[in-house]
Amino acid sequence: MTAHPAGETLARRNAVVLAAAQALVGAAAPITIASGGLAGFWLLGTDKAFATLPVTGFNIGIALGALPAAALMRIVGRKHGFVAGACLTATGGLAAATALFQQDFWLFALALLLIGIGGAFVQQYRFAATDGAPKAFQARAIATVLVGGIFAAVIGPQAVRFSSGLFLPTEFAGAFVAVTALSLAGALVLHALRDVAPPAASQMTDGLPARPLADIVRQPKFLVALVCGVGTYSMMSFVMTGAPLAIVGCGFSQDIGVLGIQWHVLAMFAPSFFTGRIIARFGKEKVVATGLVLIGLSAAVALEGLEIWNFWLALILLGLGWNFGFIGSTAMVAETYRLSERNKTQGMHDFILFSCVALSSFLSGRVLVADGWQTMNMIVFPVVGVCLLVLLVEGRRPAAPAMRG
Repeated sequence: MTAHPAGETLARRNAVVLAAAQALVGAAAPITIASGGLAGFWLLGTDKAFATLPVTGFNIGIALGALPAAALMRIVGRKHGFVAGACLTATGGLAAATALFQQDFWLFALALLLIGIGGAFVQQYRFAATDGAPKAFQARAIATVLVGGIFAAVIGPQAVRFSSGLFLPTEFAGAFVAVTALSLAGALVLHALRDVAPPAASQMTDGLPARPLADIVRQPKFLVALVCGVGTYSMMSFVMTGAPLAIVGCGFSQDIGVLGIQWHVLAMFAPSFFTGRIIARFGKEKVVATGLVLIGLSAAVALEGLEIWNFWLALILLGLGWNFGFIGSTAMVAETYRLSERNKTQGMHDFILFSCVALSSFLSGRVLVADGWQTMNMIVFPVVGVCLLVLLVEGRRPAAPAMRG
C-alpha cells in the first residue's frame, strides 16, 4: 500500500465522505431540475412562460446562500455547516411537497429556493475537499467529490420515477418527499467529516495576513476562471432547464424527459474518475477549453434535429463539457487564494456564479416559450466564444510569480 503524507491522507478521507454526501444531498439537484419545470408547468394555468421559475428559485437560493454558507462555516466549521445545509435541503423538500398538495405555485417556488440555499452548502463540498490538501492533490480531491454526483445522477431521477405515483392525483410530490429523506441521510454521513484547522499566522509561509477580497478578485487568473465557470455553468443550466419541457413538447413522455436528465447528470459527473489526472497532465486551461468546445458541440447536435437521439446526445455532451469546464475553472480559482482567505473568496465566487446561473435558468423558460429550442442552442455559441477568447488572452499573458501561502 502506498503511504501518503498526513495532509493528503486526511484530504483523501474527507473527499470520500464528501463524495458520499454529494450522492445523497446532491441528488436534490437532479430531482429539482427534472421535476421543477414540469411541476411548475402542471401548477400553472394558461401562462406557461413562468414554468421554469421554481428552478430559477432553486438557483437563486444557491446564489443567496453562498455567502451566508461560507460565513457560517467560518464560525462553526465545515462539518456543522454542512450538516445544517443538509437539514435546510430536507426542510425545502418537505415544503415543496406541501406546496404541490396545496397546488400553490408560489409556495412551490419558495420551497425550491430553500432547497437551493441548502444546495449552496453542497457547492462548497468541492472547495472543502482542497482544505489542507497538497497542491498536487487538489484537482483530484475536487474530482473525487464530484464522483458522488454519478450516484446522485442515478438516485435523483430514479427517485422521481419510482415515487411518481405515490401521491396521485398530486403530481411530483413523491419526488420532493424523497429529497427530504435523502438529505437527512446525507446529514448523518457528514458527521464523519473532519474539519481542517486554518493555519496560524506563524505557520503561513509568508507571514502575511489575509488580503482584502477586492485584491483577490482583481487577479487576472481569478477573473478568467470566474468568466469560464460562469459561462460553463450558465449555459449548462440554460439548456438543461429547458430540455425536459422541450422533450415533452415534442411529443415524448415525461419518463423520456427524466431519463434524458439522468444521462445528462451521469455525463456531468462520470468523467470525475479521471478529470483530476487529465488536469494534472495537460493543465487546467486546456481542460477548461476542451469543456467549452464540448458545450459548443452539444448545441450543434441539438440544432441538427428534434429526434430523441438529438436531445440525449446533446445533453450528454453538455454534461461532459460542464465537467471539464467546471472542475478546471474551480481548480484555477483554488490557486488564487491562501487558506486564510478561502471562505470569503469561495463565498463571493459562488455568489456571482449562481446569480448568473439563476438568471440563465429563468431566461430558459422565457426563451423556450417565445423563440423555441433552436434559439436556445444558438445562444450557446457566442458565450462559448467569449470564454475561449479570455482563456486565450490569459494563456498569452506573462506568468505571474507563484503565490505563496
